[in-house]
Amino acid sequence: MKPRITVITLGVDDLERSLRFYRDGLGLATEGIIGKEFENGAVAFFDLQPGLKLAVWPRTSLAKDSGLPPGPASATEFSLGHNVSSVADVDEVMAQAAAAGAKIVKAAQETFWGGYAGYFQDPDGHLWEVVWNPGLAVEE
Repeated sequence: MKPRITVITLGVDDLERSLRFYRDGLGLATEGIIGKEFENGAVAFFDLQPGLKLAVWPRTSLAKDSGLPPGPASATEFSLGHNVSSVADVDEVMAQAAAAGAKIVKAAQETFWGGYAGYFQDPDGHLWEVVWNPGLAVEE
């Protein structure tokens, strides 16, 4: 398989709330909720970087589309890593997330591997790591 991930979809409980969090709180670009004309089709896409989008889609719609029964949510199943250019950028993004209503689960701090990182959860409990990694240069 050639890696061609273009969309990361998060199942959410309240699509409007997630739209406000990611658009208004974190400032991610979006056209808003689209697909309302289709049963289980309402979704919002956010631009992350060229060729990669974040989608928020109701958990019930994702379950129906995949054919799997809805299961319990778990914040520790995976995390989304948001790499930034500096320690100050980590602190800035963490503050922005907190102001948007995120739950800070681990304040930004030096890591055991020489970086600097913190964790927050979005309104549906999805875990984000905001990280400065001296070994991974981030292009602005």
